[in-house]
Amino acid sequence: MPTTLPKEIIAQLKTSFPTDSLLLDAADCWPYGYDNSKMHHAPDAVVLPDTHEQVVNCIQLCNQFKIPLTARGRGTGTTGASVPTSGGIVISMERMNKILNCDLGNRSIRVQTGVTNLALQNYLKEKKFFWAPDPSSAEFCSIGGNLACNAAGPRAVKYGTTRDNILQLKAVTGDGQTIHTGSKTTKGVVGLDLTRLIVGSEGTLAIITEAELKILPLAPERNTIRALYRNHQGACEAIQNISSQLHVPCAIEFIDHHAMELIRTHSDVCLPDSAHAMLMIEIDGDSESLEISTAKIEQALSNHHQVEIQRATTDIEKQALWQARKALSPILRNLAPNKINEDVVVPVPNLSKLIDKLDLLSADYNIPIVNFGHAGNGNLHVNIMYDAEDSLQNQNALACLNKIFDAVLTLDGTISGEHGIGISKRDHIAKEIGATELNLMRSIKAQFDPNQILNPNKSLPLTHS
Repeated sequence: MPTTLPKEIIAQLKTSFPTDSLLLDAADCWPYGYDNSKMHHAPDAVVLPDTHEQVVNCIQLCNQFKIPLTARGRGTGTTGASVPTSGGIVISMERMNKILNCDLGNRSIRVQTGVTNLALQNYLKEKKFFWAPDPSSAEFCSIGGNLACNAAGPRAVKYGTTRDNILQLKAVTGDGQTIHTGSKTTKGVVGLDLTRLIVGSEGTLAIITEAELKILPLAPERNTIRALYRNHQGACEAIQNISSQLHVPCAIEFIDHHAMELIRTHSDVCLPDSAHAMLMIEIDGDSESLEISTAKIEQALSNHHQVEIQRATTDIEKQALWQARKALSPILRNLAPNKINEDVVVPVPNLSKLIDKLDLLSADYNIPIVNFGHAGNGNLHVNIMYDAEDSLQNQNALACLNKIFDAVLTLDGTISGEHGIGISKRDHIAKEIGATELNLMRSIKAQFDPNQILNPNKSLPLTHS
């Protein structure tokens, strides 16, 4: 595939895009070669459509001349999925940021995919509704990016991931055909489920321009609980107890003993010396149901490993309890200058076993591994801390990562819960997915994108297994 654009193609792009929507200068294109993975490859051009028709025109042109085309939201992804590794054109959806229609009676809202998650949440909050996916990058990430990697966040334990909160898509395939998938109803089994297929495909099958999202009434009240345990076994037992009873929290966040030691050493947060694992739990509801749910969840949290359980009901109390979790990410830098951040998932009953395995790998490779995450789904953010300038540490970090994926799969898990695959995990997924299934996926890709122009070399291994 070409990595520079002939004059004929540039001329055709100029007919579809105004001057301020077409970037050709290398300096202007350079920033669109990054995402939050810190990988970089500069595109040959960048287009910034503000209509569906412009997206169609761009894809048809790229398909005709077999030019690589990489869709981009706001570049907050961590796997390199929006890095244009084959050059060509980046199509940035940032200007397609309109909220098109809100139907509260149907609990749905239609948006262009360049709308940021936070802008959508702010719009819905005024109407006392919300969209369930709440990734940590919500302030900056786009709805299109959320759709591309099936983003989730803490609320997924109660409300599900992006795939669970989408009704319809309007998209353009790799050969420039407009498709409409799904229905505006929450029930429907007509045809194959192309909506859920496209969500999570990281722009390799089609470029989504509009989405009908499923929205929910916003709970008027919320309680926060911090539970401390002598070990991670106690915390994991409490998570299983919560999972087996009726009342579901809207978030269950886990912090391991390495993370707690960092908090003690590098922040003003006071934690009992006997505590070596933490759960942060949020419960939402109305005034009538919230007290009952909170009491039931506190009961489920209690076991013989517990150190203390604290409940917060006021905003000041909640901020105080969350201070420990919020302090964590910035102070990770005190351990090492570099980190590999993975988002593996195992069944909740296997979470304790995974943490045991991670501690053993940390000792074997002499590399700190700090773990926290959305424990209600068994989704753990595994942070391998190392110095990339140290050749031995760099080698050990990559070898350790490989063993972590092996450990996750032996525990019936998956190597990515919400970050996606992109480049960084692409060559590992044959560990999880068999050759027959991978070949089916390649065949599906070819049906959507016969000339293989959409986000090439992402998500699937480069060679047949």
